[in-house]
Amino acid sequence: MNKIYLIRGEKVMLDRDLAALYGVETKVLKQAVRRNIKRFPQDFMFEMTKAELENWRSQIVTSNSTRMGLRYLPFCFTEQGVTMLSCVLNSDRAVEVNIRIVRIFVGMRKMLLTHQDLLLKMEQFEKRLTDQDAKVKLLFDYLRQFIKEQEEPRTRVGFKV
Repeated sequence: MNKIYLIRGEKVMLDRDLAALYGVETKVLKQAVRRNIKRFPQDFMFEMTKAELENWRSQIVTSNSTRMGLRYLPFCFTEQGVTMLSCVLNSDRAVEVNIRIVRIFVGMRKMLLTHQDLLLKMEQFEKRLTDQDAKVKLLFDYLRQFIKEQEEPRTRVGFKV
C-alpha cells in the first residue's frame, strides 16, 4: 500500500515499483508498454509531467533528492492499468503479483466506502460547530456591550434637593 500514490486525483503505482514487484527491469516494463500502447489509454496509464515529478519528489524525502533513481519521467498506472500490465508481461509471477495488487486496490476502495458515512457525519458536525461558534461570538458581543453600559457613570434621574 505504501507504493500507491495520489497523482492527478488518481491512485496510481509507478513503473519502477511495479517493475520491482514483477521482477523485471523498469526499462523492460516500459518497453513492453510502448509495444502495446493501444492497451493503455489515459485512464489506465499516463506519463508524469516534470512539474508532477518535482512535486512528488518534494513529498518523498530520500537521500538523493535530485534524481531518486529516475532518469526519465515515470509511467503511472491506475488499477485498470496494473491489470492490463499483467497481460502484457504475461508470466506466472506477473499474474500472481497482479492479483495481490488488485486485491489491495479493492480493499482500499471498500475501506473508503465504509468510512464515507463517518466522514459525512464528521463534516455535518463540524458545520454545526462552526454555526454554534458564530452564535456564541454574537452572545459574547452582546454581553460586552451590556457590561460597557454598566461601567459608564449614569446621570441621576429624579429630583435635586
